[in-house]
Amino acid sequence: MPTDTSTTPTPLTDLDLFAGFSKSELRAVQRLMTPVRIRAGRDLTREGETGREFMIIVDGTATVRRQGRVIATLGTGDFVGELSMLAGVPRTATVTADTDLAVEALNRREFASLLDGSPRLARKVMVGAIRRLHVVDHGPAD
Repeated sequence: MPTDTSTTPTPLTDLDLFAGFSKSELRAVQRLMTPVRIRAGRDLTREGETGREFMIIVDGTATVRRQGRVIATLGTGDFVGELSMLAGVPRTATVTADTDLAVEALNRREFASLLDGSPRLARKVMVGAIRRLHVVDHGPAD
């Protein structure tokens, strides 16, 4: 799925997910990640399939669909795949690239290592997962 895009991905230091991280913490995170380019129109995840990776969008936008219904649009700093990785459940939605995407991907082992190494990051990922589930079940929070 690698592609070339004309833009430079956002550095991890500019993403809310990594706000407050030291340089050494960011280097440790970066060592775990694999940069991936995804062409517009390709699926990052497919609802019902087994999840094998967690991805952070560093450039571009994607649409999230559940049972064919659009439930969200994601962009720089958003992440996908955390529910499958945390709970071992099938993907809960299909995420499709609207534009060419630059993402940082982690497999199950790398994701576990990342969360084990940073309780602060683990909390942010879990809060993000809970918020997404709430939106799917109840609509956007006030």
